[in-house]
Amino acid sequence: MKEKVRVRFAPSPTGPLHIGGVRTALFNYLYAKKHKGVFILRVEDTDQNRYVEGAEQYIIDALDWCGIPYDEGPGKNGGYGPYRQSERKHLYEKYAQELVDKGKAYYAFDTSEKLDQHRKDHEAKGKTFIYNWHNRLKLDNSLSLLPEEVKKRLDDGVDYVIRFLTPPDETLHLKDTIRGAIEIDSNTLDDKVLFKSDGMPTYHLANIVDDHLMEISHVIRGEEWLPSLALHQQLYDAFGWDAPEFAHLPLILKPTGNGKLSKRDGEKGGFPIFPLEWNTAAGYREAGYFPEAVINFLALLGWNPGTEQELFRLDELVEAFSLDRVNKSGARFDPDKTVWYNHQYLQNQPDEELTSLFMPILKEHVYLGLDRLSNTDIQTGTQPDKVQKVVSLIKERANFVSDFWELSDYFYVAPKSYNEKAVKKQWKEGTPDVLNQLVSFLETIEDFSSENLETQTKQWITDQELSFGKVMPPLRLVLVGDMKGPHLFDIMGLIGKAESIGRINRAVASIG
Repeated sequence: MKEKVRVRFAPSPTGPLHIGGVRTALFNYLYAKKHKGVFILRVEDTDQNRYVEGAEQYIIDALDWCGIPYDEGPGKNGGYGPYRQSERKHLYEKYAQELVDKGKAYYAFDTSEKLDQHRKDHEAKGKTFIYNWHNRLKLDNSLSLLPEEVKKRLDDGVDYVIRFLTPPDETLHLKDTIRGAIEIDSNTLDDKVLFKSDGMPTYHLANIVDDHLMEISHVIRGEEWLPSLALHQQLYDAFGWDAPEFAHLPLILKPTGNGKLSKRDGEKGGFPIFPLEWNTAAGYREAGYFPEAVINFLALLGWNPGTEQELFRLDELVEAFSLDRVNKSGARFDPDKTVWYNHQYLQNQPDEELTSLFMPILKEHVYLGLDRLSNTDIQTGTQPDKVQKVVSLIKERANFVSDFWELSDYFYVAPKSYNEKAVKKQWKEGTPDVLNQLVSFLETIEDFSSENLETQTKQWITDQELSFGKVMPPLRLVLVGDMKGPHLFDIMGLIGKAESIGRINRAVASIG
């Protein structure tokens, strides 16, 4: 390990950040913080044809929302910038030329048309065209041409690319922190293009040069880059540089476990696939997830803490995280489990915080349905202190703050209809008389608090020699419209005496 831990998250700004990318950023962040290191954001925007306006800012905003901001990167220069590859393009040609001068790379003048012709010819023979040791001397490059011809073409400005010279007949011994020792036969590798005819580097060259110049100690990236490990290690060797430690993270799989999770899976399954909204696709933020819940479930996709613990604060994740507990096999994405995580985090939020999140939703519903509100007492029930009491009663049944209105609407709007099944079961021949008697009793109660109501009402039921089953279920039905909700006397205490009696009277008149 290098003395100072420096890791980087290096996305391309070609669209929104997939949650798989967020997990890669998270694992880099956790490793850096665990070892008192530096977490870097490097924007790999060399492919200007695929550049999407707004994508870079989206990546930054997503990391900030998730609570894993970068230490160095665009706008945060730590002395290793610039952090956009498009602003570093003047660096790469020098390093490509260095490899040519060392005999580790070569000029290739093959046109796209010629290469396409070779590919089609191979396909016709049932073969795959690979530009490497077995045919490079038959192709149009500085290895097959005389030095004078090469110089003339360069002087005349003939288009060329620079390819890496993969040595034949070697067994490459590679090491991956997660996957262990890997051996590769160099004869199976192609001579990758390092520098393009448009004067821009390919990902491979830029990646290695930037990691070296930024003193990256560990490259923690997705499994899809594992096939590039052989070339990258060879490039480090060719330059004579010490390579960082590599760790390739397992894929996040579809809910079925079959194949890599994609945007289409989210659309089909009705769950987010991006941290924040992108165009018409909702993100986890817009779906009502707490960022801490998102980070928690992502951390456990492919990493095992070695204990039964499932809920982790970010500082606990930092403390517990290690690369040697990252799995080799893919991690199946479970949408139901993500909801479970959000439910856990919602339950642990202070009621005051939940109330502030619910207030805009409540006010919107109250405003839209102002004419349906039962009385002034209910309208004043939208005051934060009263809303907080409601939130404390209903939050246990909620997965998201957006669930609160459906769980609490009867606190603000009297029922206009009653659950048919509940009416058939709870509304007996003598129910209206019992409820009328109850109204007469409730009118005598001055202290309409939940505690006093419960004590007085239960005593009244006993004194009248009634069963609780004859009073309590139909009372809930007429107050709520259904057999749901928290403690009945808590509901009555919050909606008030006038509203409680009014709802009972309206139900008796309506149901009969």
